[in-house]
Amino acid sequence: MLKTRSRIDSQIEKLSEFTATPDKGTTRLTYSQEDLKARNYIKSEMRARGLQVREDGFGNIFGKLEGTIEGAPSVMIGSHFDSVPNGGAFDGPAGVVAGLEVAALFSEYNLKPKYSLEIVALIEEEGSRFGGGLMGSRGIVGLLSDYEFANLKDKRGVSTEEAMLKIGLDPSLPRKRDPKTMKAFLELHIEQGPILEDHNIPIGVVEAIVGLTQLEVTVTGQAGHAGTTPMNRRADALAAAAAIIAQLPNLAIDEGEETVITAGRLNVFPNGANVIPDKAVFTVDIRSGKEDHVLNMIEKTKALVESFNQNGIHTSVEKLLYIQPKKLNEELKSLFKAKSKELKVSWMPINSGAGHDAMVFSDFTDVGMLFIPSKAGLSHCPEEWSSSEHLEKGIQILFEAAKVLTEAEG
Repeated sequence: MLKTRSRIDSQIEKLSEFTATPDKGTTRLTYSQEDLKARNYIKSEMRARGLQVREDGFGNIFGKLEGTIEGAPSVMIGSHFDSVPNGGAFDGPAGVVAGLEVAALFSEYNLKPKYSLEIVALIEEEGSRFGGGLMGSRGIVGLLSDYEFANLKDKRGVSTEEAMLKIGLDPSLPRKRDPKTMKAFLELHIEQGPILEDHNIPIGVVEAIVGLTQLEVTVTGQAGHAGTTPMNRRADALAAAAAIIAQLPNLAIDEGEETVITAGRLNVFPNGANVIPDKAVFTVDIRSGKEDHVLNMIEKTKALVESFNQNGIHTSVEKLLYIQPKKLNEELKSLFKAKSKELKVSWMPINSGAGHDAMVFSDFTDVGMLFIPSKAGLSHCPEEWSSSEHLEKGIQILFEAAKVLTEAEG
């Protein structure tokens, strides 16, 4: 499989070049110029493997190897290709590259699938530009309406459709996909944690994915001069937001059972050095393996935020995203484990503490997911790294599973 490893290295390196922050990690926001360069590269690689390429009205990319059974559902393999700001080169692209390599192996072995094989590259999984996350997969299955999509805007006030048009994408293309066209969705992803590396095991077969919600908190006050407004006359939105944020960790600690909470993106207005902030907007990310804990944390967070409605401060909370914990398909887990055993690749069961497109698809089709180790458990940072050796092992398992699921013949 030396050719496989060489292609893996080449594709990961090439995709990492499409960043707005050279030498400071990968910053590839949805519908940016870096997105455009990456999607053009991905589409060219799909065509090189003989795939029929199309995009939908969200900008998701599909490369299809047509099956011999007319109208039969597809076995989909893929992940996302956007990034967090100053992130790593593997979160998302590793899964896209894995799909491309499975298609390359189908071509090299001259395999003819009965059920179509589709390689998928999804947009805005991270939510770094338009918020919420998992936008490409949610759009495909109809969990994001046309109205909601059209009204999403980035922090500069640019709408999704305006951003699409700017890089030559067509938002009028079909968007929602009939679940009957999807036989299965397979995703390979880096673990983004230390468990596989600590156990020296190259493959994790994902059993379940954590439930998560993302809230957006808006705190408004009154702008004023930093030098002439007495402290007892201030309604400082940023000070109130900071006080709320400081109390969030204890909510998760008190909830227990590995419940976590994170205040992530923070925007301050008017953001002047000598102006008292009149508005602060920040996100709150809540995750737990048990839905009850997620629901409890939402209510506790809302109560905390509302308790600051006093002394000229007003608050509001908007839910950007809510997804229940997901157990993945038992048959696909068994298939991954059987193929790992046949290939003599060590594996272990593992749960995902991060959200993935796979969890969205799991309510609409059979879903299976593999993890490969992350060096030092690091992710969402420039130091993020996974070995091509581990990625190759994951691809081998995906390839063998895809042959079974597509009923491919040589």
